[in-house]
Amino acid sequence: MSDLAELTRRLDALEAVEEIKKLKARYFRFVDEKKHDELAALFTPDATLVTDGITWGSPREFADTIRDLTGDAPSVHHGHMPEIEIQGEDSASGIWAMEDLLTFPVGPEAPEGHNGYGQYRETYRKVDGRWLIDSVLLTRLRMDALENWDPDA
Repeated sequence: MSDLAELTRRLDALEAVEEIKKLKARYFRFVDEKKHDELAALFTPDATLVTDGITWGSPREFADTIRDLTGDAPSVHHGHMPEIEIQGEDSASGIWAMEDLLTFPVGPEAPEGHNGYGQYRETYRKVDGRWLIDSVLLTRLRMDALENWDPDA
């Protein structure tokens, strides 16, 4: 491979990694900003999503469940230390350390709030020139209980 071809390949890989980092940043931001339509659009239509042992039927179902579960309650999601591997011109994988802080609305059926820590293991696919999340496996390593959110407090 010529020096120019190798340099081009390496530059393309670096640009792909940066685009995937921005994709995941939008994922976390859209969850916290309650932008559920935008969140669902970050995935391939046939994406595989597994979080906390729950397999979701579609990106839309995943986004709608987040909407229905948290409502207007505040949340904070962070991703750290990405390990992104470009596997081909239109495929990649990544592992992200994560932390989330969720306080659900107070109520008789409300799940317990938590501060969680874990890892996302994902694959990405470039579709029509745009990187999308193709699969998600969220595994939690620790969860600390938090009081739920009371909008009147």
